[in-house]
Amino acid sequence: MACNYATLPRMTLAHHGPALDAPDLDAALHALRERGLRVSASRRQVLAALYADPRPKTAEQLAAGGDVASVYRNLDVLESVGLVRHVHLGHGPGLYTLAGREDVEFITCELCGAYDAVEPRRLDAVRGQIERELGYRPRFTHFPIVGVCASCKEDEHAHS
Repeated sequence: MACNYATLPRMTLAHHGPALDAPDLDAALHALRERGLRVSASRRQVLAALYADPRPKTAEQLAAGGDVASVYRNLDVLESVGLVRHVHLGHGPGLYTLAGREDVEFITCELCGAYDAVEPRRLDAVRGQIERELGYRPRFTHFPIVGVCASCKEDEHAHS
């Protein structure tokens, strides 16, 4: 029986809006006010946590024991205005990071979950090959390149 791909559910789409240039927390708060958005304590807390540490975080980490539903609502608003974006780095919850920092793409290990942020130009050869052979111009900002890291590869060889 042939698969009717048109009836399959679509995957979550990445946000494609332009990133806001907000180099620090004050600039981000100013950008929100310019767009007529309130700067609530919860929204400020989420942004402060993202500016304090550049590594992607879960909504639960950003909530720090507080109201996770409120954090998700704020993340949706912050993503819609271009301050935040979410990424998926393997199995597990989505992670959130600042959108205005230099654009990065991701690679992640399917065994240990380690990940690295990579400058997009370093993946241009892979991107070009996929585009030439399959007709798609891939981006690895929302979903990473998944593989096995050097450390796990060494462990696999040591146990073989």
